[in-house]
Amino acid sequence: MKVILFLAEGFEEVEALTVVDYLRRMDIEVDMVSITDKKEVKGAHDILVVADKVINELGDINYDGAVIPGGLPGATNLRDDDKVIDIIKDMDSNGKLVSAICAGPIVLKRAGVITDKMVTSYPGFDKEFTDSIYKAENVVVDKNVITARGPALAVDFAMEIVKYLIGEEKAEELKEDILYKK
Repeated sequence: MKVILFLAEGFEEVEALTVVDYLRRMDIEVDMVSITDKKEVKGAHDILVVADKVINELGDINYDGAVIPGGLPGATNLRDDDKVIDIIKDMDSNGKLVSAICAGPIVLKRAGVITDKMVTSYPGFDKEFTDSIYKAENVVVDKNVITARGPALAVDFAMEIVKYLIGEEKAEELKEDILYKK
């Protein structure tokens, strides 16, 4: 399994790095991809992260899923990037995982992949999703689309991604490993 996680200036660090950490713990390969020509990307809280790749280095897109972290202006930077939108559209049309947390679902909206699907987001962004079925729930799964509300739910979001990609049993193993109690 291989997942792409997009990074743009102003991304929410907790949402991005929690997912990367937990997926890698489960031997899911994750490429953090900067949408600029620099690998260094500064998050919304001034934490500098070094991406694995820059978007222009990507050749064939051979991923099983994509993750869009939230944060501002990170989510709007991702939404406004045509390459990100094209990759999301392609992945969705091939039935691959497309996931977003917090403000990140605005990227899925622009890509046109959440029409008539259940979604959630950070409170206040619900007005953006008039052509979707909005649920004020922590994490929402609708077929190949996973969305979550915000930073405190990054662990739950990552768990759903693990469950989707490699199964419930592996998600339970991860929960045990990280002492996750609910």
